[in-house]
Amino acid sequence: MPLRLDIKRKLTARSDRVKSVDLHPTEPWMVISLYSGTVVVWNHETQMMVKTFEVCELPIRVAKFVARKNWIIVGADDMMIRVFNYNTLDCAHKFEAHVDYIRCLAVHPTAPYVLSCSDDMLVKLWDWDRKWACTQVFEGHTHYVMQIIINPKDNNQFASASLDRTVKVWQLGSKIPNFTLEGHEKGVNCIDYYSGGDKPYLISGADDHLIKIWDYQNKTCVQTLEGHTQNVSCVSFHPELPIILTGSEDGTVRVWHSNTYRLESTLNYGMERVWCISSQTGSNSVAVGFDDGSIIIKFGRDEPAMSMDSSGKVIWAHHSEVQQANLKAMGGEAEVQDGEKLLLGIKDMGSCEIYPQTIQHSPNGRFVVVCGDGEYIIYTAMALRNKSYGSAQEFVWSHDSSQYAIKENNVTVKIFKNFKQKTAFKPDFGAEGIFGGFLLGVRSSSGLAFYEWESAELIRRIEIQPKHVFWSDSGDLVCIATSESFFVLRYLSEKVAAARESKEENTEDGIESAFEVLGEISEVVKTGVWVGDCFIYTSSLNRLNYYVGGEIITIAHLDRTMYLLGYIPRDDRLYLGDKELNVVSYSLLLSVLEYQTAVMRGDFSLADKVLPTISKEHRVRVAFFLEKQGFKKQALAVSTDPEHKFELALQLGEVKMAYQLALEAESEEKWKQLAELATANCQYGLAQECLQHAQDYGGLLMLASTSGNASMVGKLAEGAEVDGKNNIAFLSYFLLGKLDKCLDLLIKTDRLPEAAFLARTYLPSQVSRVVNLWKESLSKVNQKAADSLADPGHYGNLFPGLQQALLAERYLRGATRVRPASDYPLIMPNEDRNVLEEAAGFEPDGEITDPEEVKSLAETLHVEAASEAPPAETQQLEEPASLKQELLLPVPPTDDDSAAPPPATEDEEDEEHVDPKQTQSVSSEEENEVKSEEEESEEEEDELESVSEAVQSGSRDDRLFSEALSAETEIVTATDPDRFIQTESSGTDKQETLSEAPPILDSPQEADVPEPSPSATDELVSFEHTAGPLLDLPIREQAFPDTTIEPLLDLLGDPVPFLTPVSLPEPEQEEPEEEPEQEELELEEPEVEEPELEEPELEGPELEGPAAAPPEKPDDDQPEILPEVEAPEQEVEDEEEEPPEDVDSEQDEEELDDLDLDHFELDLDAVDVNLDDDFLNELQ
Repeated sequence: MPLRLDIKRKLTARSDRVKSVDLHPTEPWMVISLYSGTVVVWNHETQMMVKTFEVCELPIRVAKFVARKNWIIVGADDMMIRVFNYNTLDCAHKFEAHVDYIRCLAVHPTAPYVLSCSDDMLVKLWDWDRKWACTQVFEGHTHYVMQIIINPKDNNQFASASLDRTVKVWQLGSKIPNFTLEGHEKGVNCIDYYSGGDKPYLISGADDHLIKIWDYQNKTCVQTLEGHTQNVSCVSFHPELPIILTGSEDGTVRVWHSNTYRLESTLNYGMERVWCISSQTGSNSVAVGFDDGSIIIKFGRDEPAMSMDSSGKVIWAHHSEVQQANLKAMGGEAEVQDGEKLLLGIKDMGSCEIYPQTIQHSPNGRFVVVCGDGEYIIYTAMALRNKSYGSAQEFVWSHDSSQYAIKENNVTVKIFKNFKQKTAFKPDFGAEGIFGGFLLGVRSSSGLAFYEWESAELIRRIEIQPKHVFWSDSGDLVCIATSESFFVLRYLSEKVAAARESKEENTEDGIESAFEVLGEISEVVKTGVWVGDCFIYTSSLNRLNYYVGGEIITIAHLDRTMYLLGYIPRDDRLYLGDKELNVVSYSLLLSVLEYQTAVMRGDFSLADKVLPTISKEHRVRVAFFLEKQGFKKQALAVSTDPEHKFELALQLGEVKMAYQLALEAESEEKWKQLAELATANCQYGLAQECLQHAQDYGGLLMLASTSGNASMVGKLAEGAEVDGKNNIAFLSYFLLGKLDKCLDLLIKTDRLPEAAFLARTYLPSQVSRVVNLWKESLSKVNQKAADSLADPGHYGNLFPGLQQALLAERYLRGATRVRPASDYPLIMPNEDRNVLEEAAGFEPDGEITDPEEVKSLAETLHVEAASEAPPAETQQLEEPASLKQELLLPVPPTDDDSAAPPPATEDEEDEEHVDPKQTQSVSSEEENEVKSEEEESEEEEDELESVSEAVQSGSRDDRLFSEALSAETEIVTATDPDRFIQTESSGTDKQETLSEAPPILDSPQEADVPEPSPSATDELVSFEHTAGPLLDLPIREQAFPDTTIEPLLDLLGDPVPFLTPVSLPEPEQEEPEEEPEQEELELEEPEVEEPELEEPELEGPELEGPAAAPPEKPDDDQPEILPEVEAPEQEVEDEEEEPPEDVDSEQDEEELDDLDLDHFELDLDAVDVNLDDDFLNELQ
């Protein structure tokens, strides 16, 4: 029968003509020498070229590795021998060795010798320890010497092949050959020694197309191999496999059996002529060189022919020699370490008649079968006596040692019992492979079929293509391994027996209920064995794992490919072997496997009996197994790892055990986890203690605030402040309403900008103090920026409503008290309260004064203007703005507040206080005031400049203050004190105030633009266009009829906090008849046509300017606004003829052309406070 060898191509490297190949003994490298004069090194594992040597321009006929020196020795047609270091790529040495082409080099395996042969018909010996001195010359050939080879059994002997048709055998130290082998009719090209110890053979190939096998002891030719059609260029005895490889110029590589000399295979890769073959000891790989490149072929399988029985006797085959080792004989003197090579006493059992490819013990260990060469031989395991034999491609044992099956071919399977044939059958879909075990498995193209051993009846056919099938000892479990994963199935023998009796479930695929799938694992199994219900296996990733209960446990990571031999329960160890026939072991407690098996079978009484036998260091593994199986209570009782026990206690809700473990561990993370568990179980006292151990201030604050524990919040605030947890301390004080503490904490931590904004919002009496501290701190960095900060004590005009805010502060300070959480349903929400209205009737004990009372000219004018207004309107202006603000301060309302009706909305107030007739009278008075304002402007301008210059000294390049202004503060700018307008919160008051301001004309060039005089108030409003005259013009307050102020806790009621749209009745708007002929910025609201003042009667009120509200019907909530008077327009016409005074004024007017003054709005939220480059340059 033919030798069954798998042949796979591992590497294909296309190149020029390859004259020689060699494999590195330890690295995955192949060196090739090319006819073009180049040497290349390939990595056949990564398929990458790793090194290249440009040697010469002539052909290089040989290149050899010298691994112990990290060299590559090269011989070329320039008669030179070169030595390269393959790590540094340097040429270590070169010399002229012959006077003709160098054909071959041979490196001595132990001595520092190199043999070379050449077309000069000489063989020379070189010693590199003597600086590459030529120590001997061998003469005797009469033609080119083509190849030399050193005898692996006698390193002092070598053979040479020559075109003089002879093979000569030489001895180092002798000038004449020992003998000459003659028999070829043409020149001999190649020779090789047989490395096995049983045959003194030498092989040669010649130009007569023949291969001859020589016995160099008898000096005779024992066999001639014919088959090649061209010159034979290379021959090789494989050092590991019983094959002979020959290559020819006919382009084929032929594989011959080294024992029977039968042609096993012919390989043709289409790469033209074959020039060289190289094999490596300890490897099944072979390198072949062609005209068009080189390839690496792998023959056979890597798995060694090894087997171990249940008692620990290991048997293996080395070539044809069978050897045995007994693990019992190791003794217990030294402790065995996991993964270490075992020192075994090896016993030679003799030579096998066939080349063993597989060796397998019978289940009881009494017999061992050897398969190979298409035959099988059954020996007794003790003395290796022949018991039975026959022809077979495959052999498998049954679970009963008295039965076995063989596959003679791809059609027939035979079953034997007691070494006699019992039955033979032909599977329906053929037999590509067979598997032993509790059932006989047959692989075919349709899948895997299981047959009963006794009757050969089909049990079940499964559509799967397995590589291995492993049965447990009990026959209940089976593992089917494929090329990508493995499946674990349970064999239901009772259902099979019932189905065979009833014959109801029998189908063409067998009994459907015969197997139950337990799991599928996406991992490739190379070898495996069952121990109880645990499946132990080695994976393709070189891991030693075992599978039990759906879980995979890794025993060890292997440093190389290993193959399972078996498990010895008395040693609690697994044994594995490698392809070099080394044996290693790993510890695996039998008690652990028994316990896991009992749990999987549901036999907990047995598991309880086994548990005491498991050592403490292995109980953690058992606990993890129990946890994954869902037995967490048992896992908690078994585990000895505190971390694992704590996790299990949390999962089971065992608070006391978790508390004890947390005390022992003193881990912050554990305390936090336990606090979560205690909170979930409503054990708030324990939760508080855990959070205190964990120093979790955030968790404590959450617990205290949600439970309504004010005293706990107070203690937390103090503790957090001491420990530097400023955020928690601030929030705690804030929740308690201790705003002074909040302010002091901000000042203490040097957060002065935040402190200023906090004081501005909640503690207006402290604003001056904080601003002074801010100035002092900021002056150390930038004096100009510090000077730009406005103090309400000096610039009261920039802080409207300060008196009302101070009153509200006093009111809240007296009304604040802590209420229990049970009162929450009775307390009015903060968003429904109006603190300014609540504080309106409050009468403090003393006078309310500013920190530094400075009454500006603008405030004086505002009071005078308010006194001249009608009584109803004056009352409306003095009332605080109706702001719905959400106060974070815990301000509980009085008992009357909950029962009081909600405050009137803005629309209701407008209807109560605004009358259309009053609006008309107000507008007429405004016309008179506009005229008087123009006359008095020159007198009051000097007074304002003094205030402006005081603030002007501040720096304009401080972004901190500008950003703060846009986020928290509101400042109203009016360069002309007479034109300062007090802004109120209600939409009606804003519209009335706008009607008092003089109109801004369509063209800025028509106005009498004064010299630009930027002031501090100008800077505080906007940092844009400061060089132009814009800031000297009167600027209106912008009204927001369709917006309301977002409740941002501002007690001052200023109009700048964030604006959000509110739903108001949308007024009807008149379509403009034509667009005004000027450059204007687009507005969100459509512009209305400016009415001519000559027409006294108008159908609807219209307002000029960008802040004008859209026209509305008289019966809407918004009052009518009368048109502006004509007087200011006449003044502008007179000023139109005046030319600009200088170049600066002309530039200012050009900048005004780009601005739409009619639609200029002072929305501080929309102002870009980033300083542009032009402005910074101007400051410099």
